[in-house]
Amino acid sequence: MTSRIRCNGVDLAYEDSGGVHPTVLFSHGLLYSRRMWDRQVAELRSGFRCVGYDHRGQGESETTATGLDIDTLALDAAALVESLGIGPVHFVGHSMGGFIGMRIAARRPELVRSLALIDTSAGPEPAENLPRYRRLEWVARWIGTWLVAGKVKAIMHGATARRDPARSADLRAWRDHLLHLDPVPMIRAVEGVLQREAAFPLLPSIRCPTLVLVGEEDTATVPARSVELAAGIAGSRLVRIPRAGHLSPIDAPEAVTAELRAFLGAVR
Repeated sequence: MTSRIRCNGVDLAYEDSGGVHPTVLFSHGLLYSRRMWDRQVAELRSGFRCVGYDHRGQGESETTATGLDIDTLALDAAALVESLGIGPVHFVGHSMGGFIGMRIAARRPELVRSLALIDTSAGPEPAENLPRYRRLEWVARWIGTWLVAGKVKAIMHGATARRDPARSADLRAWRDHLLHLDPVPMIRAVEGVLQREAAFPLLPSIRCPTLVLVGEEDTATVPARSVELAAGIAGSRLVRIPRAGHLSPIDAPEAVTAELRAFLGAVR
Protein backbone atom coordinates (compact mmCIF):
# COMPACT_ATOMS: atom_id res chain seq x y z
CA MET A 1 0.00 0.00 0.00
CA THR A 2 1.40 3.37 -1.02
CA SER A 3 1.98 5.96 1.69
CA ARG A 4 3.17 9.54 1.31
CA ILE A 5 5.36 11.72 3.48
CA ARG A 6 6.76 15.23 3.11
CA CYS A 7 10.54 15.29 3.37
CA ASN A 8 13.00 18.04 2.46
CA GLY A 9 10.17 20.04 0.87
CA VAL A 10 8.84 17.27 -1.40
CA ASP A 11 6.12 14.61 -1.12
CA LEU A 12 7.68 11.15 -1.43
CA ALA A 13 5.75 7.96 -2.11
CA TYR A 14 6.87 4.86 -0.22
CA GLU A 15 5.81 1.43 0.95
CA ASP A 16 6.64 -0.02 4.35
CA SER A 17 6.30 -3.72 5.13
CA GLY A 18 6.21 -2.85 8.82
CA GLY A 19 7.49 -4.87 11.73
CA VAL A 20 10.23 -4.36 14.30
CA HIS A 21 13.05 -5.99 12.35
CA PRO A 22 16.10 -4.02 11.19
CA THR A 23 15.08 -1.83 8.25
CA VAL A 24 16.24 -2.23 4.67
CA LEU A 25 15.73 0.91 2.58
CA PHE A 26 15.53 0.29 -1.19
CA SER A 27 16.51 3.11 -3.56
CA HIS A 28 15.75 2.51 -7.24
CA GLY A 29 17.58 3.26 -10.47
CA LEU A 30 17.02 6.02 -13.02
CA LEU A 31 13.70 5.84 -14.97
CA TYR A 32 12.29 3.14 -12.71
CA SER A 33 10.53 3.07 -9.32
CA ARG A 34 10.38 1.17 -6.05
CA ARG A 35 8.53 -1.56 -7.97
CA MET A 36 11.86 -2.78 -9.32
CA TRP A 37 12.53 -4.25 -5.86
CA ASP A 38 9.32 -6.26 -5.56
CA ARG A 39 11.05 -9.65 -5.85
CA GLN A 40 13.64 -8.75 -3.21
CA VAL A 41 11.08 -7.30 -0.81
CA ALA A 42 8.86 -10.38 -1.12
CA GLU A 43 11.74 -12.62 -0.08
CA LEU A 44 13.32 -10.43 2.61
CA ARG A 45 10.29 -9.01 4.41
CA SER A 46 9.97 -12.04 6.71
CA GLY A 47 13.29 -11.15 8.35
CA PHE A 48 13.56 -7.42 7.75
CA ARG A 49 11.37 -4.34 7.71
CA CYS A 50 11.48 -3.35 4.04
CA VAL A 51 10.89 0.23 2.93
CA GLY A 52 10.96 1.17 -0.75
CA TYR A 53 10.49 4.73 -1.96
CA ASP A 54 10.32 6.68 -5.22
CA HIS A 55 12.75 9.51 -5.85
CA ARG A 56 11.27 12.94 -6.45
CA GLY A 57 10.17 13.30 -10.07
CA GLN A 58 9.91 9.53 -10.55
CA GLY A 59 7.41 6.80 -9.74
CA GLU A 60 4.55 8.16 -7.64
CA SER A 61 6.54 10.88 -5.86
CA GLU A 62 5.98 14.57 -6.45
CA THR A 63 7.35 16.03 -9.66
CA THR A 64 9.42 19.16 -9.08
CA ALA A 65 11.08 21.57 -11.49
CA THR A 66 14.32 21.53 -9.49
CA GLY A 67 16.10 19.27 -7.04
CA LEU A 68 16.75 16.37 -9.38
CA ASP A 69 20.51 16.55 -8.79
CA ILE A 70 22.04 13.66 -6.86
CA ASP A 71 23.01 15.74 -3.81
CA THR A 72 19.41 16.91 -3.32
CA LEU A 73 18.09 13.38 -3.81
CA ALA A 74 20.50 12.26 -1.08
CA LEU A 75 19.09 14.92 1.23
CA ASP A 76 15.59 13.64 0.40
CA ALA A 77 16.56 10.10 1.35
CA ALA A 78 18.23 11.19 4.59
CA ALA A 79 15.12 13.19 5.51
CA LEU A 80 12.96 10.14 4.77
CA VAL A 81 15.01 7.98 7.15
CA GLU A 82 14.77 10.61 9.86
CA SER A 83 11.07 11.33 9.33
CA LEU A 84 10.13 7.64 9.48
CA GLY A 85 12.48 7.06 12.43
CA ILE A 86 13.95 3.94 10.82
CA GLY A 87 17.69 4.65 11.01
CA PRO A 88 20.25 3.35 10.90
CA VAL A 89 19.14 1.43 7.82
CA HIS A 90 20.61 -1.20 5.57
CA PHE A 91 20.70 0.96 2.41
CA VAL A 92 20.29 -0.90 -0.90
CA GLY A 93 20.78 1.31 -3.96
CA HIS A 94 20.70 0.48 -7.65
CA SER A 95 22.59 2.73 -10.10
CA MET A 96 21.11 6.18 -9.30
CA GLY A 97 20.11 4.82 -5.91
CA GLY A 98 23.73 3.81 -5.41
CA PHE A 99 24.89 7.37 -6.10
CA ILE A 100 22.53 8.43 -3.32
CA GLY A 101 23.63 5.68 -0.94
CA MET A 102 27.31 6.58 -1.21
CA ARG A 103 26.60 10.19 -0.33
CA ILE A 104 24.45 9.34 2.68
CA ALA A 105 26.89 6.73 4.01
CA ALA A 106 29.79 9.20 3.74
CA ARG A 107 28.02 12.34 4.96
CA ARG A 108 25.44 10.92 7.40
CA PRO A 109 27.04 7.70 8.67
CA GLU A 110 24.73 7.58 11.69
CA LEU A 111 21.84 6.84 9.32
CA VAL A 112 23.43 3.84 7.55
CA ARG A 113 24.01 0.42 9.15
CA SER A 114 25.26 -1.20 5.93
CA LEU A 115 25.42 -0.39 2.24
CA ALA A 116 24.66 -2.49 -0.86
CA LEU A 117 25.65 -0.81 -4.12
CA ILE A 118 24.26 -2.48 -7.23
CA ASP A 119 25.27 -1.73 -10.83
CA THR A 120 26.60 1.68 -9.89
CA SER A 121 29.75 3.79 -10.01
CA ALA A 122 31.69 6.37 -8.02
CA GLY A 123 32.76 8.20 -11.16
CA PRO A 124 31.05 10.90 -13.22
CA GLU A 125 29.15 9.90 -16.33
CA PRO A 126 31.74 8.90 -18.97
CA ALA A 127 32.06 11.65 -21.54
CA GLU A 128 31.60 9.23 -24.42
CA ASN A 129 28.09 8.37 -23.14
CA LEU A 130 26.77 11.93 -23.10
CA PRO A 131 26.03 12.43 -26.82
CA ARG A 132 24.15 9.13 -27.05
CA TYR A 133 22.02 9.79 -23.97
CA ARG A 134 21.24 13.35 -25.01
CA ARG A 135 20.08 12.13 -28.41
CA LEU A 136 17.74 9.73 -26.64
CA GLU A 137 16.49 12.61 -24.45
CA TRP A 138 15.71 14.72 -27.54
CA VAL A 139 13.82 11.90 -29.25
CA ALA A 140 11.84 11.06 -26.09
CA ARG A 141 10.79 14.67 -25.58
CA TRP A 142 9.95 15.70 -29.11
CA ILE A 143 8.86 12.44 -30.75
CA GLY A 144 7.93 10.06 -27.96
CA THR A 145 9.29 7.49 -25.53
CA TRP A 146 7.98 4.72 -27.80
CA LEU A 147 10.85 5.40 -30.21
CA VAL A 148 13.58 5.01 -27.57
CA ALA A 149 12.07 2.19 -25.50
CA GLY A 150 13.87 -0.50 -27.49
CA LYS A 151 17.25 1.21 -27.14
CA VAL A 152 16.72 1.73 -23.41
CA LYS A 153 15.81 -1.94 -23.04
CA ALA A 154 19.08 -2.94 -24.70
CA ILE A 155 21.03 -0.63 -22.37
CA MET A 156 19.28 -1.74 -19.19
CA HIS A 157 18.89 -5.50 -19.64
CA GLY A 158 21.60 -8.03 -20.34
CA ALA A 159 21.66 -10.10 -23.53
CA THR A 160 20.85 -13.29 -21.62
CA ALA A 161 17.73 -11.82 -19.99
CA ARG A 162 16.54 -10.38 -23.31
CA ARG A 163 16.70 -13.87 -24.84
CA ASP A 164 15.22 -15.72 -21.83
CA PRO A 165 11.49 -16.60 -22.18
CA ALA A 166 11.24 -16.78 -18.39
CA ARG A 167 12.09 -13.05 -18.20
CA SER A 168 9.94 -11.89 -21.10
CA ALA A 169 6.91 -10.90 -19.01
CA ASP A 170 9.01 -8.79 -16.63
CA LEU A 171 10.89 -7.10 -19.45
CA ARG A 172 7.66 -6.40 -21.32
CA ALA A 173 6.11 -4.87 -18.19
CA TRP A 174 9.08 -2.56 -17.69
CA ARG A 175 9.01 -1.58 -21.36
CA ASP A 176 5.36 -0.58 -20.86
CA HIS A 177 6.43 1.42 -17.81
CA LEU A 178 8.93 3.35 -19.94
CA LEU A 179 6.30 4.03 -22.61
CA HIS A 180 4.11 5.81 -20.06
CA LEU A 181 6.77 8.09 -18.56
CA ASP A 182 6.20 11.83 -18.77
CA PRO A 183 9.20 12.97 -20.85
CA VAL A 184 9.74 16.30 -19.06
CA PRO A 185 10.43 14.99 -15.52
CA MET A 186 12.17 11.99 -17.09
CA ILE A 187 14.67 14.27 -18.84
CA ARG A 188 15.21 16.27 -15.63
CA ALA A 189 16.05 13.04 -13.82
CA VAL A 190 18.39 11.92 -16.60
CA GLU A 191 20.19 15.25 -16.48
CA GLY A 192 20.65 14.88 -12.72
CA VAL A 193 22.53 11.65 -13.39
CA LEU A 194 24.51 12.93 -16.37
CA GLN A 195 25.67 16.03 -14.49
CA ARG A 196 26.64 14.27 -11.25
CA GLU A 197 30.04 14.85 -9.68
CA ALA A 198 32.38 11.98 -8.93
CA ALA A 199 31.96 10.35 -5.53
CA PHE A 200 35.53 9.02 -5.32
CA PRO A 201 36.52 11.65 -2.70
CA LEU A 202 33.70 10.38 -0.46
CA LEU A 203 34.65 6.70 -0.51
CA PRO A 204 37.29 6.79 2.27
CA SER A 205 34.60 8.18 4.59
CA ILE A 206 32.36 5.13 4.10
CA ARG A 207 33.04 2.90 7.11
CA CYS A 208 29.97 0.68 7.21
CA PRO A 209 29.92 -2.90 5.84
CA THR A 210 29.54 -2.62 2.07
CA LEU A 211 28.56 -5.05 -0.67
CA VAL A 212 29.13 -4.15 -4.33
CA LEU A 213 27.11 -6.15 -6.88
CA VAL A 214 27.35 -5.88 -10.67
CA GLY A 215 25.80 -7.78 -13.55
CA GLU A 216 28.46 -9.41 -15.69
CA GLU A 217 26.62 -8.19 -18.81
CA ASP A 218 26.17 -4.60 -17.60
CA THR A 219 27.03 -2.24 -20.46
CA ALA A 220 25.60 0.93 -18.87
CA THR A 221 27.93 0.77 -15.85
CA VAL A 222 30.52 -1.77 -16.87
CA PRO A 223 31.95 -4.16 -14.24
CA ALA A 224 35.29 -2.31 -14.25
CA ARG A 225 33.52 0.63 -12.60
CA SER A 226 32.37 -1.66 -9.78
CA VAL A 227 35.95 -2.89 -9.34
CA GLU A 228 37.06 0.74 -8.89
CA LEU A 229 34.21 1.36 -6.49
CA ALA A 230 34.94 -1.64 -4.30
CA ALA A 231 38.63 -0.80 -4.23
CA GLY A 232 37.80 2.64 -2.82
CA ILE A 233 35.71 1.41 0.13
CA ALA A 234 37.71 -0.28 2.86
CA GLY A 235 36.56 -3.83 3.61
CA SER A 236 33.94 -3.94 0.87
CA ARG A 237 33.18 -7.11 -1.07
CA LEU A 238 32.59 -7.31 -4.83
CA VAL A 239 30.28 -9.93 -6.35
CA ARG A 240 29.55 -10.38 -10.05
CA ILE A 241 26.08 -11.57 -10.98
CA PRO A 242 26.16 -13.97 -13.97
CA ARG A 243 23.73 -13.56 -16.88
CA ALA A 244 22.59 -10.11 -15.72
CA GLY A 245 22.80 -6.65 -17.22
CA HIS A 246 22.42 -3.20 -15.67
CA LEU A 247 19.07 -4.12 -14.12
CA SER A 248 20.43 -7.15 -12.33
CA PRO A 249 17.66 -7.16 -9.66
CA ILE A 250 15.22 -7.77 -12.55
CA ASP A 251 17.45 -9.81 -14.87
CA ALA A 252 18.61 -12.18 -12.12
CA PRO A 253 16.33 -11.58 -9.11
CA GLU A 254 17.08 -14.88 -7.40
CA ALA A 255 20.85 -14.36 -7.49
CA VAL A 256 20.64 -10.74 -6.31
CA THR A 257 18.26 -11.64 -3.49
CA ALA A 258 20.50 -14.50 -2.35
CA GLU A 259 23.51 -12.18 -2.16
CA LEU A 260 21.53 -9.55 -0.27
CA ARG A 261 20.15 -12.11 2.15
CA ALA A 262 23.60 -13.48 2.93
CA PHE A 263 25.12 -10.00 3.32
CA LEU A 264 22.32 -8.62 5.49
CA GLY A 265 22.29 -11.75 7.63
CA ALA A 266 26.03 -11.49 8.24
CA VAL A 267 25.80 -7.80 9.12
CA ARG A 268 22.93 -8.37 11.53
